[in-house]
Formats: sequence, structure tokens, C-alpha cells
Amino acid sequence: MRNTIVKTWVLGAAVSVLAACAHQSNVSNAPVSEAAAKTAQIAPLSPQLFEAHADGRIYLFDDHKTYRDFVKSGDTPFTLTRIGAGPNGETIRFGLTSAEKKLTQGIPSVDLFDGKTAVTNSFYGETYTEGRLYVFDSFDEMNKFRKTGEATFRYTDIGAGPAGETVVYVLPKAKSKEKPEAMMSEFKRHYAM
Repeated sequence: MRNTIVKTWVLGAAVSVLAACAHQSNVSNAPVSEAAAKTAQIAPLSPQLFEAHADGRIYLFDDHKTYRDFVKSGDTPFTLTRIGAGPNGETIRFGLTSAEKKLTQGIPSVDLFDGKTAVTNSFYGETYTEGRLYVFDSFDEMNKFRKTGEATFRYTDIGAGPAGETVVYVLPKAKSKEKPEAMMSEFKRHYAM
């Protein structure tokens, strides 16, 4: 009798797990509530690059949390360094996650910087410099900014950053007369604002 009860329970549990998996796959495209979206891990949907300029060096990150930790502390535990590789001879330091620290290839920030990752229309980038956050939806615009330190066309949102920083949305000339609603939304998504 006891064996029959245990077998029935195990069989019932297995059926429940399979049913839950089947149900879960059917609802994966369902809209997520705003509260759930704010607490969810941000999964990169397109190439992204985060950059910070400090102490005459350029720090590049592919992970938003590692980047934000660097902006707060000025330090990152794992790096790959290229002396003089910046556009004006700056040292480039790639901030790595603990999972990336042992890799010799396939690091997203390195591959993006080296041109090994194709960047189509979908891109998100940020540069933190001189207490401001610069936001990009174009990898080319981000590269131009890295070289010159200037954003010819921009939309400035004073005090809109997570710690009250000024946020500058860098725009191509063709979009310079529009409010960058999509960029603003993507920025807020990264900071759960």
C-alpha cells in the first residue's frame, strides 16, 4: 500500500512539473507587469557598451552592473588592459565580469571595440565622463564621441540620472530636432526608473 502511494505521488509530481513547463512555454510572450519588469535582470537584447573616462584612461564594460559599480567606486576587480590603444593614446581597460576574467576571446566588450561584432540598427551605449551620462543608440556616434569628447547634436536632461547626473542623449543630425523618447525609455529601463 505504501509503495502504491509513493509511486502515485511521484507520478503526480512529474505530471505537474511537465504541465507547468508546457504552460510556461505558452505564456513566455505574455506582457510583464511594470513591477516585475523593474526587478527583472536586464537581459541585453542588442549589442551594448558602457564606458567611463577616468584618470586619463577609458574603461569599457559589456555588463551594466559592473559598469555602475565602477562609476560608484572608481575600481573594477577584473580588467584586460591595452596601453595606448585609445583614440588619443589613452590606456583602454576592459572591465570584466568574474565569468569573463579567464576568457581569452569571446568577451563582448572587446569584440565590439575591435569590430568583431556586427552592430545593426539596434544598439545601446553609455559614457560616463565629467559627472555626466552620455547615452547613444548608435555605435558610430559613440565612437565619434570617444575620439572627440564632443556631442554635436544632443538632447540634455538635467538631473535625470540615477544619482542626479545630467543625462545627454547624443543624436545623429537627422534626429536632432526630435525628443529622443526611445533612448530615454531605454535609459530608464537600465536603471529601473
